[in-house]
Amino acid sequence: MRHRLIDLTGGQTVLSGAISGRTLLSALIAATPSSAGPTPAFLDFTAIEIATASFLREAVIGFRDYARRSFENVYPAVANLAPTVAEELEFFVRTRGDVLWSCELGSNDNVTSARLIGELDPAQRSTFDAALELGAITAPELAARFADRQIGPTAWNNRLSALATKGLLVERKQGKTKSFSPLLEMS
Repeated sequence: MRHRLIDLTGGQTVLSGAISGRTLLSALIAATPSSAGPTPAFLDFTAIEIATASFLREAVIGFRDYARRSFENVYPAVANLAPTVAEELEFFVRTRGDVLWSCELGSNDNVTSARLIGELDPAQRSTFDAALELGAITAPELAARFADRQIGPTAWNNRLSALATKGLLVERKQGKTKSFSPLLEMS
Protein backbone atom coordinates (compact mmCIF):
# COMPACT_ATOMS: atom_id res chain seq x y z
CA MET A 1 0.00 0.00 0.00
CA ARG A 2 1.49 3.32 -1.05
CA HIS A 3 0.14 6.77 -0.19
CA ARG A 4 1.75 9.47 -2.35
CA LEU A 5 1.63 12.56 -0.15
CA ILE A 6 2.11 14.91 -3.11
CA ASP A 7 -1.20 13.60 -4.50
CA LEU A 8 -3.04 13.73 -1.17
CA THR A 9 -1.94 17.32 -0.49
CA GLY A 10 -2.97 18.76 -3.84
CA GLY A 11 0.59 19.04 -5.14
CA GLN A 12 2.02 20.96 -2.19
CA THR A 13 5.76 20.46 -1.75
CA VAL A 14 6.01 22.37 1.54
CA LEU A 15 3.94 20.77 4.28
CA SER A 16 3.54 22.81 7.44
CA GLY A 17 1.26 23.28 10.39
CA ALA A 18 -0.89 21.09 12.59
CA ILE A 19 -4.12 21.89 10.72
CA SER A 20 -2.63 20.77 7.40
CA GLY A 21 -1.29 17.67 9.15
CA ARG A 22 -4.73 16.79 10.49
CA THR A 23 -6.23 17.33 7.04
CA LEU A 24 -3.73 14.86 5.58
CA LEU A 25 -4.39 12.45 8.46
CA SER A 26 -8.09 12.41 7.52
CA ALA A 27 -7.19 11.79 3.87
CA LEU A 28 -4.81 8.97 4.82
CA ILE A 29 -7.44 7.28 6.98
CA ALA A 30 -10.02 7.54 4.21
CA ALA A 31 -7.56 6.16 1.62
CA THR A 32 -6.48 3.17 3.72
CA PRO A 33 -8.41 -0.03 3.20
CA SER A 34 -8.50 -2.79 5.79
CA SER A 35 -6.15 -5.65 5.07
CA ALA A 36 -6.60 -9.38 5.66
CA GLY A 37 -2.89 -9.89 6.29
CA PRO A 38 0.00 -7.74 7.52
CA THR A 39 0.56 -4.92 5.04
CA PRO A 40 3.06 -2.06 5.06
CA ALA A 41 1.47 1.34 4.37
CA PHE A 42 4.16 3.53 2.86
CA LEU A 43 3.81 7.28 3.27
CA ASP A 44 5.68 8.29 0.12
CA PHE A 45 7.33 11.71 0.48
CA THR A 46 8.57 11.86 -3.14
CA ALA A 47 8.69 15.53 -4.27
CA ILE A 48 8.04 16.85 -0.74
CA GLU A 49 10.76 19.43 -0.05
CA ILE A 50 9.94 20.50 3.51
CA ALA A 51 7.72 19.21 6.32
CA THR A 52 7.53 20.84 9.72
CA ALA A 53 7.48 19.01 13.04
CA SER A 54 3.89 20.06 13.75
CA PHE A 55 2.80 18.69 10.38
CA LEU A 56 4.73 15.46 10.87
CA ARG A 57 3.30 15.03 14.38
CA GLU A 58 -0.30 15.28 13.17
CA ALA A 59 0.05 13.45 9.84
CA VAL A 60 2.79 10.82 10.19
CA ILE A 61 2.73 10.01 13.90
CA GLY A 62 -1.03 10.51 13.98
CA PHE A 63 -1.52 8.07 11.11
CA ARG A 64 0.90 5.52 12.55
CA ASP A 65 -0.88 5.61 15.92
CA TYR A 66 -4.35 5.50 14.36
CA ALA A 67 -3.43 2.67 11.99
CA ARG A 68 -1.88 0.54 14.72
CA ARG A 69 -5.00 0.97 16.90
CA SER A 70 -7.70 0.74 14.23
CA PHE A 71 -6.32 -1.21 11.26
CA GLU A 72 -5.11 -4.48 12.78
CA ASN A 73 -2.88 -5.42 9.83
CA VAL A 74 -1.66 -2.02 8.56
CA TYR A 75 1.90 -1.04 9.46
CA PRO A 76 2.90 2.51 8.42
CA ALA A 77 6.42 3.42 7.30
CA VAL A 78 7.84 6.56 5.67
CA ALA A 79 9.52 6.42 2.27
CA ASN A 80 11.59 8.59 -0.06
CA LEU A 81 12.35 11.38 2.41
CA ALA A 82 14.24 14.41 1.18
CA PRO A 83 17.23 15.17 3.45
CA THR A 84 15.49 18.20 5.00
CA VAL A 85 12.36 16.17 5.77
CA ALA A 86 14.41 13.26 7.13
CA GLU A 87 16.32 15.63 9.42
CA GLU A 88 13.12 17.21 10.78
CA LEU A 89 11.41 13.85 11.30
CA GLU A 90 14.47 12.27 12.93
CA PHE A 91 14.84 15.19 15.34
CA PHE A 92 11.14 15.12 16.18
CA VAL A 93 10.91 11.37 16.89
CA ARG A 94 14.15 11.35 18.91
CA THR A 95 12.92 14.16 21.18
CA ARG A 96 9.78 12.19 21.98
CA GLY A 97 11.59 8.85 22.37
CA ASP A 98 9.83 7.37 19.37
CA VAL A 99 10.93 5.42 16.30
CA LEU A 100 9.65 4.72 12.76
CA TRP A 101 10.64 2.66 9.76
CA SER A 102 12.09 4.65 6.86
CA CYS A 103 13.12 3.37 3.43
CA GLU A 104 13.51 4.15 -0.20
CA LEU A 105 10.68 2.84 -2.33
CA GLY A 106 11.12 2.25 -6.05
CA SER A 107 8.53 2.56 -8.79
CA ASN A 108 7.75 -1.16 -8.50
CA ASP A 109 7.31 -0.80 -4.70
CA ASN A 110 10.66 -2.49 -4.10
CA VAL A 111 12.06 -1.52 -0.69
CA THR A 112 15.71 -0.52 -0.30
CA SER A 113 17.74 1.23 2.38
CA ALA A 114 15.34 0.29 5.19
CA ARG A 115 16.37 1.73 8.54
CA LEU A 116 14.90 3.03 11.77
CA ILE A 117 14.46 6.74 12.40
CA GLY A 118 14.68 7.59 16.08
CA GLU A 119 16.07 5.54 18.89
CA LEU A 120 14.86 2.58 20.90
CA ASP A 121 15.64 2.23 24.59
CA PRO A 122 18.22 -0.49 25.33
CA ALA A 123 15.67 -3.17 26.29
CA GLN A 124 13.57 -2.58 23.17
CA ARG A 125 16.71 -2.39 21.00
CA SER A 126 17.97 -5.78 22.19
CA THR A 127 14.51 -7.26 21.57
CA PHE A 128 14.31 -5.69 18.11
CA ASP A 129 17.82 -6.91 17.26
CA ALA A 130 16.85 -10.45 18.32
CA ALA A 131 13.79 -10.30 16.05
CA LEU A 132 15.96 -9.05 13.17
CA GLU A 133 18.43 -11.86 13.72
CA LEU A 134 15.93 -14.65 14.24
CA GLY A 135 13.05 -13.60 11.99
CA ALA A 136 9.68 -14.75 13.34
CA ILE A 137 9.97 -15.23 17.09
CA THR A 138 7.70 -15.76 20.09
CA ALA A 139 8.12 -14.55 23.66
CA PRO A 140 8.58 -18.11 25.03
CA GLU A 141 11.28 -18.73 22.40
CA LEU A 142 13.10 -15.56 23.42
CA ALA A 143 12.85 -16.50 27.11
CA ALA A 144 14.36 -19.91 26.36
CA ARG A 145 17.05 -18.58 24.02
CA PHE A 146 18.14 -15.86 26.43
CA ALA A 147 17.57 -17.72 29.72
CA ASP A 148 20.80 -16.21 31.08
CA ARG A 149 19.14 -12.76 31.08
CA GLN A 150 16.47 -14.02 33.49
CA ILE A 151 13.67 -12.33 31.54
CA GLY A 152 10.40 -14.25 31.55
CA PRO A 153 8.02 -14.78 28.63
CA THR A 154 5.64 -12.07 29.91
CA ALA A 155 8.38 -9.42 29.87
CA TRP A 156 9.52 -10.54 26.40
CA ASN A 157 5.91 -10.41 25.20
CA ASN A 158 5.50 -6.87 26.57
CA ARG A 159 8.63 -5.76 24.70
CA LEU A 160 7.54 -7.45 21.47
CA SER A 161 4.03 -5.98 21.73
CA ALA A 162 5.44 -2.48 22.30
CA LEU A 163 7.53 -2.83 19.14
CA ALA A 164 4.44 -4.01 17.23
CA THR A 165 2.48 -1.01 18.54
CA LYS A 166 5.19 1.23 17.04
CA GLY A 167 4.80 -0.66 13.76
CA LEU A 168 8.34 -2.05 13.81
CA LEU A 169 7.32 -5.69 14.21
CA VAL A 170 4.42 -7.54 12.61
CA GLU A 171 2.28 -9.48 15.07
CA ARG A 172 0.69 -12.79 14.04
CA LYS A 173 -1.41 -15.12 16.18
CA GLN A 174 -0.30 -18.75 16.38
CA GLY A 175 -2.89 -20.48 18.51
CA LYS A 176 -2.56 -19.03 22.01
CA THR A 177 0.86 -17.55 21.24
CA LYS A 178 1.81 -14.55 19.12
CA SER A 179 4.80 -14.52 16.82
CA PHE A 180 6.57 -11.32 15.84
CA SER A 181 8.77 -10.53 12.85
CA PRO A 182 10.32 -7.34 11.45
CA LEU A 183 8.10 -5.35 9.07
CA LEU A 184 11.04 -4.60 6.77
CA GLU A 185 14.52 -6.00 6.33
CA MET A 186 17.33 -3.69 7.40
CA SER A 187 19.69 -2.68 4.62
